[in-house]
Amino acid sequence: MSKNLKNISVVAGATVVSRVLGLVREVFIAAVFGTSALSSAFVSAFTLPNLFRRLLGEGALTAAFVPTLTQEIEHRQRAAAFGLVSKVVSWLLVVTVGVVVVAMLGLAGAGWYLGQGRATGLTTETVQRWVLGADLAVILFPYMIFVCLAAAFSAACQVLGRFTEPALSPVWLNLAILAALGLGAWWAWEDRARMNLLCAGVLTGGFLQMAVPAAVLWKEGWRPTFDLRPDERVREIVRLMGPTVIGSAVYLINMAVARFIGLSLNDSAAQVLNLATRVMELPIGIFTAAIATVVFPLIARHAVKSDWAQLGADYHKGLRLVLVINVPAAVGLALLSEPVTRLLFERGAFTAEDTALMTPILAVCALGLPFLSFTTVALRGFYALKDTATPVRAAVLSFAVNLAASLLLMRWFSTIGLAIAGNLAVLAQCWYLQRKLAKRMPALSFGPLLGNLGKIVAASLLMGMSVGLAVWGCGRLSLSAHIHDFLVVGAVIPLAAAIYGALLWGMKIEGREELSALVQRLRGRTKGGAA
Repeated sequence: MSKNLKNISVVAGATVVSRVLGLVREVFIAAVFGTSALSSAFVSAFTLPNLFRRLLGEGALTAAFVPTLTQEIEHRQRAAAFGLVSKVVSWLLVVTVGVVVVAMLGLAGAGWYLGQGRATGLTTETVQRWVLGADLAVILFPYMIFVCLAAAFSAACQVLGRFTEPALSPVWLNLAILAALGLGAWWAWEDRARMNLLCAGVLTGGFLQMAVPAAVLWKEGWRPTFDLRPDERVREIVRLMGPTVIGSAVYLINMAVARFIGLSLNDSAAQVLNLATRVMELPIGIFTAAIATVVFPLIARHAVKSDWAQLGADYHKGLRLVLVINVPAAVGLALLSEPVTRLLFERGAFTAEDTALMTPILAVCALGLPFLSFTTVALRGFYALKDTATPVRAAVLSFAVNLAASLLLMRWFSTIGLAIAGNLAVLAQCWYLQRKLAKRMPALSFGPLLGNLGKIVAASLLMGMSVGLAVWGCGRLSLSAHIHDFLVVGAVIPLAAAIYGALLWGMKIEGREELSALVQRLRGRTKGGAA
């Protein structure tokens, strides 16, 4: 597992850069557009190509492509594997271009219809937000082509053991968006012109996301060919993708439901939910995605060899690492939601009123972090076993819970109700997936993790108490709001992490020797580089 921990650290380090830049991107977008109807329309419109990206690309394709490509390399070596990559990319290009053309025509027609004032039962403000969202979605939809191809290239890189470059590819999207925002601010254009420039940055970044992993494959020896000839391996991937399309995308589907309901609710709901989700997803993006990225090819390889004991052992190690990181992250983020929101976003068009609006929403979203992270790894267990039917049933359950809870809770709690509904949905999905996984293969039951989970929860609660005490102490120093927030984020969070780590070490959490060896190796590498 030490080599896999090394790969996890490599992916996590690369992902830190892209996720931090992604958060910086959201900070700048909030500073330029605030929580206006325009910003809510943008995040809702951007959700659509991202949804299809997850449907056709990252989730479904990766889940079906990685085991098949792994098997191809095991039995037929690289030449056949590269041929399979070309076939998959060719079909993906044809399908995504078709979807984009149909979607753009449909959205343009929907925007025209709403603009004619023929929709009944909607307020004028709601119609304006929907028309704006449709217009921006028409511009943004071609992004889907680039990121779906990028997903195929990245999956192939992972199977070849190249994790760093695919993990860094989202950096180019964030840099392109930041450049577009900077250009718009430099020329002091009006908001709609700045928004059009932002959309151009998204498309430029999407192209670069595709180009980076494609270049890696080129260096590995792949030469692209357009090949649509029938192939049993491609048919197998399509069969696996069919049900996975829904199962792997349910989180984004639920997010899209929340944002579009929010777009009908008020001007700010969709943007506030987006910003809260971005902050909450930082631990997932840095650590959970890195762990899942490395664990998935590993357990897929065990499944190909029918090594069930080792598959179970590595699955549990992956889950344990996810829980070790995300349970305390949820506690800390919920407790520090106000200073984190104020420090990150309160500038420019994002006001103190927006901070007050977002703080409870971020706290609620944070509490769902462990369940969402758990689900990310649990899904990989099913995909490694080539079981794509069970994730679909879990997705249907999650979608139904989210939709019903959203429509009910938003009446009482407005935007906070949408955040609560999202947590209930992912909790239902998490429970269903693990229950079915343990029933199918007892070696993957949650039982071996219960003792570790108890230690993680206890350490997290004690850490939370120390955070509350430290924040109370900072509040008594009569500091300005910004200095207080800098002190909390810069000092309290590292202190809380140190306390949590010491508590886990003292409780003898399983796997601490492997983590210690990884830290020692990284220290040695750092000293060697300095020398």
